[in-house]
Amino acid sequence: METKETFGSKLALVAATVGSAVGLGNVWRFPAETQANGGAAFLLVYILCVFLLGIPVMLGEFSLGRGIREDAVGVYRRLSGNTPWRFAGVLPILASYIILSFYIVVAGWTLEYFFFSVTGDLYSPINAVTAMPWSTACETQFKGKMIEYILTDIKPIVFTFIVILMNLFILIKGVKKGIGKISNILLPVLFVLLLLFCCVSLSLPRAMEGLQFFLAPDFSKITPMVIVNALGQAFFSLSLGMGVLITYSSYFPKDTKLTSTAVTVSTLDLLVAMLMGVIIFPAVTSFGLMDSDLEGTTLVFITLPEVFAQMEFSEFWSALFFLLLFIAALTSTISIAEVTIKFFEDRFKMNRKKACMLVLLPLFLFSAISSLSLGSLSGIKVFGMTIFDALDFCASNIMLPVGAIIMSLFIGWHLDKNVLKEELTNHGEIKSYIYPYVAFILKWIAPILIVLVLISPLLK
Repeated sequence: METKETFGSKLALVAATVGSAVGLGNVWRFPAETQANGGAAFLLVYILCVFLLGIPVMLGEFSLGRGIREDAVGVYRRLSGNTPWRFAGVLPILASYIILSFYIVVAGWTLEYFFFSVTGDLYSPINAVTAMPWSTACETQFKGKMIEYILTDIKPIVFTFIVILMNLFILIKGVKKGIGKISNILLPVLFVLLLLFCCVSLSLPRAMEGLQFFLAPDFSKITPMVIVNALGQAFFSLSLGMGVLITYSSYFPKDTKLTSTAVTVSTLDLLVAMLMGVIIFPAVTSFGLMDSDLEGTTLVFITLPEVFAQMEFSEFWSALFFLLLFIAALTSTISIAEVTIKFFEDRFKMNRKKACMLVLLPLFLFSAISSLSLGSLSGIKVFGMTIFDALDFCASNIMLPVGAIIMSLFIGWHLDKNVLKEELTNHGEIKSYIYPYVAFILKWIAPILIVLVLISPLLK
């Protein structure tokens, strides 16, 4: 089926695709991975993984999506005939929906923190009952208040529901008037906020110490596990293996230059991650929090608000930061939801509104369960994990790597080589010097390295 709707302009195309890649993975996961894996040493390996492996895999997904112009299931069915490969598109659809069910909860947290920063509730009565400088008692009281915003039942669910409704409103409008238009607005705002926070962070005392940790590599810290973790972060942050890029590229105009688009998207995604590092590490160093337990949720929703609490105009800086996070989260949830929406549109010939309703309305139940699993349902365990953590582990650590392996093997070993070449050269209209390299990576290198990502938890 030929997709009639496309992104309205090259800017909208790039903004939407970058928005699909840029998300909480760059803010929620990248700084914590960098801190845990040697700082600048990890950053160096991560950059190499993005350009040497991430871009070729992205080009593979772009080629499949624009070439067939259908959902992930339809792409594999059209190209594989009656072989078992026709079922390969099912996994990205399932993975993306599982991710959406808990990812939208995290997006709700960012909106919740933004709202309570604006109202002043986030830092009150903390500032009213404690004196500066920051004390241990103040820190303990503040962390308790921050944890309350996530681990209680009602507030997180309310903001999760608001995020679902916002996604529904945007997605019903379609690709050009919904996804493309909102991406054109939000992405520039995201970069303006990032640059603003970089200036603020670099002006803090001891900022250069944090910047040195982030940008001055100690090559002795590069170990096999650092390489594996950097590769996993590259796949996570670029949204590889979950069908998002196949879906979005199905909306690319036929004359889109895939190679330059992939390089642009990957570079901007990398830039966002690096700007977040420039923001976070000088800030936490300046306030003596570098030795904190910098895990994803802890860092973003407890440690950084603690930094803002020790700055003048706490509510202002906190509101701006969580607005930044919410923009990143919203663009990601929109792109992830679009994977399943397009599936229902293409496979079952549904109209746009009905497909959006079918995908998003069940999230009022599924996402509520994910949120409650950190609150009143925290006693329910799946293999020793909460429902939220189990969904995260299953989708991120198993389904995404397996999906990327299947895609690489499919293009490298089953698909007619001319399909990839025709897409990268726009059917002979442009030259593609990168084609042999991409074909080699997808056939030989990517499957092996992604297997290492898949089994990496067993190697720790």
